[in-house]
Amino acid sequence: MYSTLISSEQLQALRTTGTPLMVFDCSFDLMQPEAGAAQYRDLHIAGAVYANLDTDLSAAHGRPGKDGTVVVAHEDGEPASGGRHPLPSREKFAAWLSGVGFRNDMQAVVYDRNGANYCGRLWWMLKWMGHEAVAVLDGGLQAWQAAGGAVAHGDEPAHFQSNFVPSAPRAALRVTREVAAHLGQADQTLIDARAGARYRGEVEPLDPIAGHIPGALNRPFAENIGPDGRFKPAAQLRAEFDTLLAGRDPSTVVHQCGSGVSAVPNLLAMEIAGFGPTALYAGSWSEWSNTPGLPTRQGAQP
Repeated sequence: MYSTLISSEQLQALRTTGTPLMVFDCSFDLMQPEAGAAQYRDLHIAGAVYANLDTDLSAAHGRPGKDGTVVVAHEDGEPASGGRHPLPSREKFAAWLSGVGFRNDMQAVVYDRNGANYCGRLWWMLKWMGHEAVAVLDGGLQAWQAAGGAVAHGDEPAHFQSNFVPSAPRAALRVTREVAAHLGQADQTLIDARAGARYRGEVEPLDPIAGHIPGALNRPFAENIGPDGRFKPAAQLRAEFDTLLAGRDPSTVVHQCGSGVSAVPNLLAMEIAGFGPTALYAGSWSEWSNTPGLPTRQGAQP
């Protein structure tokens, strides 16, 4: 079973063993939401299922409400978070997994072509559903092609309906009220995965308000990836997070970003580094900054 990373060579070998397996392409582009599906049709790992961040891995969202809050739709059950990419209910997500034929006995492998920015969302969501056998393809589609892995074009044949059954979560989710209740306390260390300029409030291309949650540390998610496009070695990641945390208890870490997506590479990197599981604030800045009465901050890290 692979539960953090899997290499292209390991995935190729796994495909020859007959192990129940499903590969997911999570390629996406926040500025061009249709681009990921187009990229998938143009080229993907042979047999991979496409997972769309907006429609498959998020609840219906994006409608502005009173007081500037972001309103999410409830027709498929109460969403598990708010923000620009609210988590769907566990029931809705289980229905999607069943619809694409994913089963509880399967190994899942997720990838993108975007530096692991988007595929981590599905990796984390499967853990949240209680599924441990899910791994990120290290280096993504580029590494798979470099290793001579089989690729395909167009759409893949549909899979038979399955009956995926959720179990107790293996991933910790934090919601806004919990983050707010522990703000500034030693039992919570926020790590913001957005680029430095967005964290400092110098630019804000996606959300109405610029800045960051007071007290949050900044580690842009791209810092986990080495020049070869793969995650840095575990020892290097551990040293970098030790420096960032500066003595803070790693078990108190709650990861966030703009909408809970690019925070996951930091969470995964901490597991690779041997820190163990940490929590995700899925609503992140897009929910926090649109919730009346919550403090915000601009400028450098405190």
